[in-house]
Amino acid sequence: MERASDARESNITILYEDDSTLVIYKPSGIMVHGDGFHKETAVADWFIEQYPDAQGVGEEATTDSGEPIERSGVVHRLDRETSGVLMLAKTQEAYEHLKRQFHDRLVRKEYRAFVYGTMKEKWGSIDRSIGRSAKNHRMRSAQRGAKGTLRDALTDWELIGQSETHAYLKLFPKTGRTHQIRVHLKAIGRPVVGDTMYAPEQNLADTTITMGRLALHAYALDIELPNGERQHYIAPLPPEFEEAENSIAT
Repeated sequence: MERASDARESNITILYEDDSTLVIYKPSGIMVHGDGFHKETAVADWFIEQYPDAQGVGEEATTDSGEPIERSGVVHRLDRETSGVLMLAKTQEAYEHLKRQFHDRLVRKEYRAFVYGTMKEKWGSIDRSIGRSAKNHRMRSAQRGAKGTLRDALTDWELIGQSETHAYLKLFPKTGRTHQIRVHLKAIGRPVVGDTMYAPEQNLADTTITMGRLALHAYALDIELPNGERQHYIAPLPPEFEEAENSIAT
């Protein structure tokens, strides 16, 4: 069963639904689940309100202080300011199947991003291990000085178009590290437009592309469903991406 409907005031849009899975469009500015720092409604809260029978599906999680975090149905995450396609599980069996797909790197993901600076090639790969930032424990780093366990991370990219100051990219993360795309692009000197965490100075100085948000969008997800069918889901580009694309030479 497929349908597209807005979910009340949340602006969460259902892209696909069956008895065990749900695929949604997550707008920028909404957390996937709570983190113990922000007191706001997250996707997981909306999910259990819409599907109360799915409460408890997934894995238990707590904050550093031991407070429980509501993350029912959450199989994978998008950063708060990243928009795009997100999959949720209604049953534990579906959760285990989907989680295994992500763990075994069988899911194909495509993102779109606007970055500061231009690219010399039409495509390439960023193969840099990611650890924790020495400056801020909530940040990650793929540069010299990263702390803790360094985890392998690989992101392929393809140039869509660029101006004299910005580039528009397709990105294909092959691993799923925290902040991976943002950290990898920062590491090669091409941080994402509007990234107040990894490029605060450039964000304040830039007046060419002003989205008022992080210019990163989870565009497509290709995954095998619990019933064995492989499906491809697309989250349409938000209007601000289409406007910014018009300002980029192709």
